[in-house]
This record gives sequence, C-alpha cells and structure tokens, in this order.
Amino acid sequence: MRTLILALLFAGGVARLAQAQEDAPTTEPPMTLDRMAQIVMALDPEAKQMGPAFELSIDDVPILIITDPRADRMRAMVPIRLAEDIDAAEWQRLMQANFDSALDARYAVAQGRLWAVFIHPLSPLERDQFISGIGQTVNVAQTYGSLYTGGAMQFGGGDSVPLQRQLIDRLLEKGEEI
Repeated sequence: MRTLILALLFAGGVARLAQAQEDAPTTEPPMTLDRMAQIVMALDPEAKQMGPAFELSIDDVPILIITDPRADRMRAMVPIRLAEDIDAAEWQRLMQANFDSALDARYAVAQGRLWAVFIHPLSPLERDQFISGIGQTVNVAQTYGSLYTGGAMQFGGGDSVPLQRQLIDRLLEKGEEI
C-alpha cells in the first residue's frame, strides 16, 4: 500500500511538473550574430556589419556594437568626450549616475575617452533587453552633463522621464516583428 501511495504521489508530481513546463512562457532563442544583425537592421536600415561588429546611428548618435561570440559577450558603445579634462566633481556625478540613473547603460573610460556603454553576455541577451540597452546607452550619452540618465526609469517627477523613455519605446516598436 505504501508503495502504491508513493507511486501515485510521484506520478502526480511528474504530471504537475509536466504541466508547469507546458504553462511556462517560451524563452527566446540564444542571441547570435545573425539574430543581432536582424535587430540592428530593424533599428537602422543603414547600419553596417563588419564581422562581429556593427556601426549604426540612432537619432544621429553613432553607436558601435562589438561582440565576441567565443567569450559570449557584447558591448554597445557611444563616444561622449575626451576624459582628460573631467574634474573630480564630474567623476563623482558620473559614478552616482552609474549607481542610480544610468540603469543598464554605464559611463566608462577607455583609450582616454568617456563612453556610454551597455555590456551584457551575448547568448542570454533577449531582443527587448538589447533594444532597451541601446536606447539607454544613447540616452546616457545625450544626457551627459545634465540628467545623466538611461531614461527607462528615474526617481522624482518632472518632464524628463517621458521624453527620454520615448526613444526606448520607439526602438522597441521597431524590433517587435523580429
């Protein structure tokens, strides 16, 4: 009798597990260079692919996307300015923004230049994450010196959030069909 009860409990558990798997939302396929190229071309039909890299422009802001499929990484970057003349107060403001308002984008320094960047593992990157990351990177670059924000959300009121969010929403619309 004990074996029968255990078998019924096990069968019920397996059935619930199978049903949960069927009810679970489907996940996107892994991000690949081909899939990324489709998304980039939807955002900017004049974008260029050079091997594992892409050049595109959103709202007249140049974006460079570099991927390394072997390391499973990607990076979207927007140059902002030379870093040599940034004073201590500005560096502090940049670090504050990295903590609370830049969101998934970040301010970073490389090769003597300040950049807006979005860095993410490549294969688990979902379409909307990628598009939002690009929009946030553009917003971080455009709001340098003023709001220092990725534009997706922000504490406080005012008119800036809806204006900055418009870019991300517009880009997400372009990528909906992919």
